[in-house]
Amino acid sequence: MKIKLKRLLYLGYYFYKMNWSLYGKFLKVAADQSAISKLYLVVISIKDSLRYNISLLEFFQFRFYQKNEFEKSSWAGTGFMYEYHLAMNPKNKRAILEDKSLFLTTYKEFVKHEHLTLETLKKKQQLAVDFLKKNEKIVLKSSKGQCGIGIVIMPSKGLAPSGLITKLEETENDIVEAFIEQHEDLKKLSPSGLNTLRLITQLNKENQVEILGAIIRITVNNSVDNLAAGNLASEVDLSSGKITREAVYSDISKSNQKRHPITKEIFQDYQIPFFEEALAMVKEAALRFPQNRSIGWDVAITKTGPELVEANHDWCKLLWQLPINKGMKRRLMHHLEELK
Repeated sequence: MKIKLKRLLYLGYYFYKMNWSLYGKFLKVAADQSAISKLYLVVISIKDSLRYNISLLEFFQFRFYQKNEFEKSSWAGTGFMYEYHLAMNPKNKRAILEDKSLFLTTYKEFVKHEHLTLETLKKKQQLAVDFLKKNEKIVLKSSKGQCGIGIVIMPSKGLAPSGLITKLEETENDIVEAFIEQHEDLKKLSPSGLNTLRLITQLNKENQVEILGAIIRITVNNSVDNLAAGNLASEVDLSSGKITREAVYSDISKSNQKRHPITKEIFQDYQIPFFEEALAMVKEAALRFPQNRSIGWDVAITKTGPELVEANHDWCKLLWQLPINKGMKRRLMHHLEELK
C-alpha cells in the first residue's frame, strides 16, 4: 500500500512538472509509429508510470508503446532513479556534487581550467583583471545549475571587472570559468560546443570502482551538449575508447544518426582521445569521497588530456540507457542489494 501511495505521489509530480507541448508532440509521434490511438496511449502511459516507476515522458522516450512487459521491467525511470540516488548519495553527503563552486574546490586536482566565484570577484577585483586578460572566451554558470540551463558563453574582450560582476548578476550566475578548448579530434566531430564524456562510476561492496557506462555527448549546432538541449549521444566502448554505434536524440520525433548532421563525421568507431586516462582519472576521483557511491562525471578532453567539468549525484538515466536502447535497472538492483 505504501509503495502504491508513493507511486501516486510520483505521478502527481510528473503531472505538475509536465512539459505538455512535448507530451503532445510525443503522443502524436507514438500514435503514428504504433497505430495505437492517442487516448489509449494516454491510458497506458499512466498505467505504466505507476507500474514501472517511470515518468510520463519516459513512457515515450523508452518506447514502451513498442515493448512487452518483461522489456519494460528492465528500464530505470525517474522514480526508481530518485530512490537509487538517495541510497547511493545521501542528501547530507552530496553537497560537494550539488554545488559547482564547492565541487571545483573539492576536486581541484582534477580541474585544470581557471574559475572564480562571484563572491571572490566582489572581494578581489584584481583577480578578474588577470582572469580576463588570460582568457579570450569565458563561461558563466550557476553553482546550482542543471542540464546546461542558464549557461552563457561569451568573449571577454572589452569586459571590465565591474562589467563581469554585472553580467553574472544579470544572468543569475555566480561562477565564471575559462572556456575549455577541446581536443582537435572532438572539435572535428562537432565544433559548435564542448563535447563532454559522461563516465558513470559505482562503488561496489568492496569499495572498488566499477564503470557503469561511458557516453559521448555530441553538440548539434549548440554551445552546450545536453540531450535536453537537442543534442546527440552515443555509447563509447570501455575497452577501446571508440564510439560503438549510431547516436541518438532524446526527442522521439528525430531519427538516430550514423553521421553528424553538420560535420558529416561517421560516429561508429570514432576514437575518443585520452580515453584510458579519462577512465583512470574518474576512478581515482570516485575514491576520494566514497560516501557518494554512484556519480556521473562530465569530462572534457583537451589537447593535453582529460579534466573534470562537473559531477552529478543524480546522473541521467536517459543518457545512460537511450544510446544502447537497453534497460539497465537490473544492474542497479544488484548494487542496491549490496547495500543491505
